[in-house]
Amino acid sequence: MEKQLKIDFEKIIKNSKFSKKDIEHKENNLNKFIESGFPNRKLENWKFSDISQIIKKNIGDLSFYNDYSSSNKVDSSVFVDGLDHNKIVFINGRIEKIDFKYEEKDNIEILDDFELKDNLSNVNSLTNLNNAFKNKHCKIIINENYSLKKPLIIYHTTNNQIKSKNINLRLDFLLKKNSSISLIDIFNDTSKKNFINIFCNFELHQDSILKNYKIDKLENNNIKYCYNNIEQDTNSISETFILSSGSKFIKNEINCNLNGKYSSAFINGIFSLKDQNHHEIRSNINHLIDNTKSYQLIKSVLENASKSVYQGKIFVNSKAQKTDGYQLSKAILLSDTSEFNAKPELEIYADDVKCSHGSASGSLNEDSIFYLMSRGLNYKEAKELLINGFLLDVVEKITHNEIKNLIKNMIGLKE
Repeated sequence: MEKQLKIDFEKIIKNSKFSKKDIEHKENNLNKFIESGFPNRKLENWKFSDISQIIKKNIGDLSFYNDYSSSNKVDSSVFVDGLDHNKIVFINGRIEKIDFKYEEKDNIEILDDFELKDNLSNVNSLTNLNNAFKNKHCKIIINENYSLKKPLIIYHTTNNQIKSKNINLRLDFLLKKNSSISLIDIFNDTSKKNFINIFCNFELHQDSILKNYKIDKLENNNIKYCYNNIEQDTNSISETFILSSGSKFIKNEINCNLNGKYSSAFINGIFSLKDQNHHEIRSNINHLIDNTKSYQLIKSVLENASKSVYQGKIFVNSKAQKTDGYQLSKAILLSDTSEFNAKPELEIYADDVKCSHGSASGSLNEDSIFYLMSRGLNYKEAKELLINGFLLDVVEKITHNEIKNLIKNMIGLKE
């Protein structure tokens, strides 16, 4: 792999216009990745999801070079109907469309040439891979006292023009004081057997609100890693919802630093898996100052030989008195071969806190099924009704009503 990495890296440098400083930065990250390689189960955070072996088994040899010189046609059929929204469209890792038609243009800045604060450089070796091979990074700034009128949907699209490729993306968002955004990430994959590596950094100033909904619904054979870093100032709110269903493998990782008083973070997620899909959510919420709050609820419905993993950690600094932290994961296993792994963690250095965590898994309650069948439902209908009720309370945590209804329709949930 080292030989391929160096060959593809030389192609990128030759065919792109990077500054000397950028090239040095990229070379440094390339060398770090070559030294470490892909994360594997020897690392504690990857003990349930050995991405090194997952890539080897499902893709084989990767190509790290992508030709971004020619554009791709945007297929409007993938756009969400029934929801007015702004758009950013990625196709095979290339930005093809940016459209904020519902917004006041003076209140949004879009930068693609800026000095990147490399605050994600030590996350893991996939950061180094991203820094070495990403084509460009984009930063979106929401100005003070401005709330987007309509949601922004980022379409992450791949097509059959690529195979066995590694795609690296980096996005930064700055929400200035008293601003807000509702952001939906939708993965539309028709390509097969690629590794997609995405890093996003969110900086939330005082009184700002981020609502991020990540939807991986379309069945595909790609491998994905998505990392969100969220830095929160005083009285800011972040809300993250993850629908994890379609990809062969995806790991969503959220690191949230509650740096300001009265800041709060909410993470809710659903695994709906079948066949041999393997998905993971890992969250790390750091309460770094007093009077902060976090809430996490993750639920899984697993069929056949599917596997879900939830690793959630609440860290409470010694200065973070009056912390309120809650974490719960539950799973329904519909097959003897399905697997659920949970690793809830509390690391607390303050004494005046309210923190809890829990995890539970099991099969559907046969008594409940029998009761529903006695009321006229058949077995399939009774089973679907119980699963519907199990997942509904997670979706009800979504605070944007239009997006809540959109996701209910995607999953097929009923009131």
